[in-house]
Amino acid sequence: MTIETEPMSDPSMRWTTLEWVGDAQSGVFRILDQTLLPEQERMIELPTAESVWEAIRSLRVRGAPAIGCAAAYGVVVGAREGAVKGSSLRSSAIAAADYLATSRPTAVNLFWALDRMKRLVDRFEGTEERELLDALLVEASTIRNEDDRMCHAIGRNGAALLADGSGVLTHCNAGGLATSDYGTALAVIYAAEESGKKIRVYADETRPLLQGARLTAWELARRGVDVTVICDNMAAVVMRERKVDAVVVGADRIAANGDAANKIGTYGVALLAKAHGLPFYVAAPSSTFDMTLEDGSGIPIEQRDPSEIRRGFGKQTVPAEVKVYNPAFDVTPAELITGLITERGVIAPVTTENIRKSLA
Repeated sequence: MTIETEPMSDPSMRWTTLEWVGDAQSGVFRILDQTLLPEQERMIELPTAESVWEAIRSLRVRGAPAIGCAAAYGVVVGAREGAVKGSSLRSSAIAAADYLATSRPTAVNLFWALDRMKRLVDRFEGTEERELLDALLVEASTIRNEDDRMCHAIGRNGAALLADGSGVLTHCNAGGLATSDYGTALAVIYAAEESGKKIRVYADETRPLLQGARLTAWELARRGVDVTVICDNMAAVVMRERKVDAVVVGADRIAANGDAANKIGTYGVALLAKAHGLPFYVAAPSSTFDMTLEDGSGIPIEQRDPSEIRRGFGKQTVPAEVKVYNPAFDVTPAELITGLITERGVIAPVTTENIRKSLA
């Protein structure tokens, strides 16, 4: 169950991707429902673990860092919900974390954040359940605030890679909507602009759910950045015409060797960048690295509902009897990535050794 709140009426307002309002006992967790953008800007309340799970699964909240933050707050509401029904707060928090872990498989930030919440429960030494609930909210808010700091650092580190007047191609949405506020790939754009540079952005529409057209273009325009939307199959022409000087994308999971999973279509963009001699950067916080995976072949790829292609946005565009293949992500090999932009610096060349040194 979600609870709708009043729509955001002032288009000049800065949006909030997700927030907790109030204390741990009676406060509410709210997100901007991204499935309604760009037509509607509406905050919704998520009062249960089930509503948080549904919001993650249905992409009301999306983007690896934002999913991690939302899941952390989901543990708080789930623990509180279970306690009201008579379960212990500890068992309710663990059950909520395990349940939320089933929402989506690819973004490693989800599991990273939930593991942090479970470790807090395991080491909590207080005797009062109220104290544990307060501690869970503090940890969830810490995860959110850490993400914000990491994203700003990513922006600063990546901005140095872009010259004034650069054109940048990006795929999907890796901005403030995908994080706690500032973004990863788009943080590079924002930081460059804040330093006085003018950047032109070409945003792939990003089929089948159009996160580039609906979300990236929306937030770039709201921040006053020069943005042009192109269909996914126009990227090669834009590169050949030298309208862009670099590609910057986000990631949902990065293996130990630098292979990076991102929204489906990213691999193709990386191949095009290589063919046209353009640098291809992946911007992501350290929480997106999965050092347990030697390479990208072990990254689980989420398979989405065929209806997202068959009846995208309501109109049937594929015959009902025809099969649909709908992976949500693909993996770009490390050899196609010029550099990994993290809060700790730019990792280049992209090798297992350099990644381990940076994350140590």
